[in-house]
Amino acid sequence: MNRLNLEFITTTRTNLGLTLQDMADALGFKNASTYMKYEKGDYSFKANHVPVIARMLKCTIEQLFFDKNFAKTANTA
Repeated sequence: MNRLNLEFITTTRTNLGLTLQDMADALGFKNASTYMKYEKGDYSFKANHVPVIARMLKCTIEQLFFDKNFAKTANTA
């Protein structure tokens, strides 16, 4: 199973000057502390969160994952 690279998400968010509340708002969470639990790995992001995170972080969906070849692997099945 491919896992999101939470360190990449945190670092990129910080470098872009986005707050935890910015991300929480984009994902429809009530507050920053809820989003922080996802970013720290206490909760797992859902599939519908991934495109929103990529858009906010100005990156591709592939960049959010540890395994950069996951799309190629999925297409060969």
